[in-house]
Amino acid sequence: MTSPADRRLRWLLPTILAGLSMLGPFSIDTPFPAFRAMSDDFGVTSDEMQLVVSTYLVSFGLMSPFHGPLSDALGRKPVILGGVTAYVVASVGCALSPDLGTLLVFRVLQGLSAGGGVIVSRTLIRDVYEGAEAQRLMSRVMMIFALAPAIAPVIGGVLLQVGPWPVTFWFMALAALLLVAVVVVWLPETHPAERRIPLRVGALVGGLAAVARNGRFHRVAWSAALTFGGQFIYISSASIIVVDLLGLGELDFWVLFAPLVGAVMLGSQLSSWAAGRIPGNRLVTGSLLFCVTAAAANVAVATTVGPVLPWVVLGPALLALGTVAAYPTMQLILLDLFPSGRGSAVSLFTFFTLLLNGTVAGAVAPFVTDSVGTVALASAAMVAAGLLLWLWHLGSPAPPTHDPTGSGRDSVGGTRT
Repeated sequence: MTSPADRRLRWLLPTILAGLSMLGPFSIDTPFPAFRAMSDDFGVTSDEMQLVVSTYLVSFGLMSPFHGPLSDALGRKPVILGGVTAYVVASVGCALSPDLGTLLVFRVLQGLSAGGGVIVSRTLIRDVYEGAEAQRLMSRVMMIFALAPAIAPVIGGVLLQVGPWPVTFWFMALAALLLVAVVVVWLPETHPAERRIPLRVGALVGGLAAVARNGRFHRVAWSAALTFGGQFIYISSASIIVVDLLGLGELDFWVLFAPLVGAVMLGSQLSSWAAGRIPGNRLVTGSLLFCVTAAAANVAVATTVGPVLPWVVLGPALLALGTVAAYPTMQLILLDLFPSGRGSAVSLFTFFTLLLNGTVAGAVAPFVTDSVGTVALASAAMVAAGLLLWLWHLGSPAPPTHDPTGSGRDSVGGTRT
C-alpha cells in the first residue's frame, strides 16, 4: 500500500477500530465506581448491583452471533452505524432510569447494540491487511481494547466528582455519538459487494453452523476466552476487590488497574515486535505458559501474603501481559480458518467469550470474592484450562483449508499443525 489514501487508512483504521472496540469494556467498567451511589439510590444490595454487569454481558453475548453474519451480507459499515446509533439511545435510557429494573432494561439494549461496533470492527483489519502487518495493527487495537477496562473505572470515578451516577451513562452516550460521526466521515467500507454472502436466513445460519462445527475453532476460541477470563475475573470484581477486600475508596481503582495498564502496553508491544519474527503458534504457546506461571505465583502470593499492596496486584498484571501478547495472534488464527466468513467466526468467538465473562461476573465472582486467595485460585483454573485447550489444538491434525498467503503457513507466521 503506497498511495496517500492507503497511508491515511493505515493510521486511521486502528484508531477508529480501537474506539469502537472500547465501547464494550467502557460499558462494563465505567459504572463500577458509581455502584455504591446507585445501590443507595435504588435501595438494592451490592449483589443485586452485579446484575448491571451480567445483564449487559449476557445480552451482548446473545446478540453477538448475528452482528458478524449480517456484516458479511450487508457490509461492515452499515452494521457498525446501526449498532452504535442504537447504543446511544440505550445509554440515554440508562442515564434517565428511575429504578434498577428500568436500568437493566436499557442495559440489555446496550448489550444488544454494542456488538455492531465492537464485534464487526475486529474483522476490518483482516479485510485490508495480511501477515505481519495484520498482526501489528491488531496488536495496536488490542492494546487499546485491553486498556479500556483499566482506565474506564478511573474515568468513572472522576465523573462522579462532576455529578451524580447518571453522568457515567451520559458520558457513554456522548462517546458513542462521536464514534457515529467519525464512522460516517472517515471509515471506508472494507467488505465490497462481490465478497458478500446472500442476505438470506439459510446463508446466515449456514455460515454460523460451519464455524460451530469446526473443532479447531472451538479449541482456539475457548483457549483465548478462558485465558482472558483469568484476567477478567479481576476486572469484573473490581468494585469488591478495591472497596471491600482492600478497603479503598471510589477514586482508588487505579491501584488495581494502573499495573494492568503497564502490562497491557508491554504485552501489546511484544506482540507487535514478534510479528514476522516469531511463528504465531510459538508466540501463543510461550505467552500461555507465561500466564500459567504467573497464575501459580499469584495464588502463592494471595494465599500467603493476603490483601497487601503492591503484591496483590502484581499477579493480575502479569496475567494481562501474557494474555495481550497472545490474543491478537489467536484472533487472526480464528479469522483465517474462515476467509469468506470472518464475520461469522468473530461473532461466535465473541459469543463464547461474552458468555464466559457473563458467567464469571454473575455466577462465579459472587462465590470467589471472599478473599484475594479464592479469586486467584479461580483465575488460575481458567488460565490452566486455556493452556490445555491450546495444546490440544497444536496436537490435533489440521484438515485442508484455504491458505490466504499461499505459503503453507498461517497468516501470522505460524506453521500449520
